[in-house]
Amino acid sequence: MTGKPSRGLGAARLAALCGHWPGVSRDTKWGIDMVFSVDGKMFAVMPSDGSEGGRLSFKVADDRFLELTDQPGIIPAPYLARARWISVIEPQRFATAELEAFILDAYTLVRAKLAKKRQAELGPLPILQARRK
Repeated sequence: MTGKPSRGLGAARLAALCGHWPGVSRDTKWGIDMVFSVDGKMFAVMPSDGSEGGRLSFKVADDRFLELTDQPGIIPAPYLARARWISVIEPQRFATAELEAFILDAYTLVRAKLAKKRQAELGPLPILQARRK
């Protein structure tokens, strides 16, 4: 029996994914938005109550911004698009593994902007573990 790959990414899974990465903190902003930051610099945002269809916003590389926002279910993130953030407004369109990879990329991008000394203090970058059904 083969299972379908899981789709979307909920608040609990997002917290479990990146909540333990080096230098990551989680807080609530704008009422219900769960914000993940590395050394105080945001890299991912999601409504903690699952509202807005489970919208997931995060930083992307400059050269991927236009490519990603051309896909159905992804828009430039309101207020943060100029900093090259996107919002996945239909997360169920995407495999969970793909969304997890986007979040790791966002963390890596933001962490790379920290001082070299601080990056070294944080240690190695996290890696995603393959999930088995």
